Amino acid sequence: MISKHEPVYVAGHRGLAGSAILRHLQAAGYTNLIGRTRAELDLTDRAAVNAFFAKNRPAAVFLAAAKVGGILANETWPADFIRENLLIQTHVIDAAARTNVGRFFFLASSCIYPKLAPQPLREEYLLTGALEPTNSAYAVAKIAGIEMCRAYQRQSSFQAISLMPTNLYGPGDNFNLQTAHVLAALVRKFHEAKSSSAAEVSIWGTGTPRREFLHVDDLARACVFLLEQPYERVREASCDGLLNVGAGEDLEIRELADIIRQATGCAAKMVFDPSKPDGTPRKLLDIGRMRGLGWAPEISLRAGVAEFCRWFAEHQTTAATI
Repeated sequence: MISKHEPVYVAGHRGLAGSAILRHLQAAGYTNLIGRTRAELDLTDRAAVNAFFAKNRPAAVFLAAAKVGGILANETWPADFIRENLLIQTHVIDAAARTNVGRFFFLASSCIYPKLAPQPLREEYLLTGALEPTNSAYAVAKIAGIEMCRAYQRQSSFQAISLMPTNLYGPGDNFNLQTAHVLAALVRKFHEAKSSSAAEVSIWGTGTPRREFLHVDDLARACVFLLEQPYERVREASCDGLLNVGAGEDLEIRELADIIRQATGCAAKMVFDPSKPDGTPRKLLDIGRMRGLGWAPEISLRAGVAEFCRWFAEHQTTAATI
């Protein structure tokens, strides 16, 4: 078990997931938390990463740093997505293993699963079929990270767990319409439509794909919960080191859009653009393994979205430029 006074490094501590993990570790009483901005530590620089781990010797690491984005970003910059994520993962996992980090958590993504896998998605479905083409470069990078954690665990008893979060949202999200994920993008669109009294809001795709959404605070609670469990218990409950972390339920994009429209008080009509890609038809995680360990999500989608819309309204000046 990790003492609350030992150093814990959260890579990506300013991002959506990393900042939430840092907040919840602080609330849980961890007193030696380490975070570095990209200007302070470039995780794509192997020498810099090695020097950081040699000096700080963290007892636990949460690798939440990654290049992420929605369908448009993934289709536009696939080379950037695979290159940057492979570099970050390779350097951090290798340095953590060689400096004997006690507990390592790699945040992957639900996009690692095959496009047409049975629903809900179980951890066993990894590498059983073709990926969704619109984000395959990002997914392959994340799969490589999972395989690295597995390989180091087999070769050197590295205590690594790979977490597969579903679609996340919450304070600190990315609202840039060129790179944002669907929920944050829709919050911005409906808020701006209300402010400008626009008659319509254009939404990518047909609105029929089903998606699952988890408030980032629920993910952070899961991370702290797993850190405080005996590694052997977590490892036994996982699928060769993999654990899904999701909400356990999904809905159509058109339903999500209507929830956001109501939460923002926007009267604009929703117009779907079928010329834009839908992505995977459905992506719902089976969270039975996490429930078996004793964790369950606490924030309902409607309550979480309502809170999120209020947060955006209060922070829109800075949030919309992220």
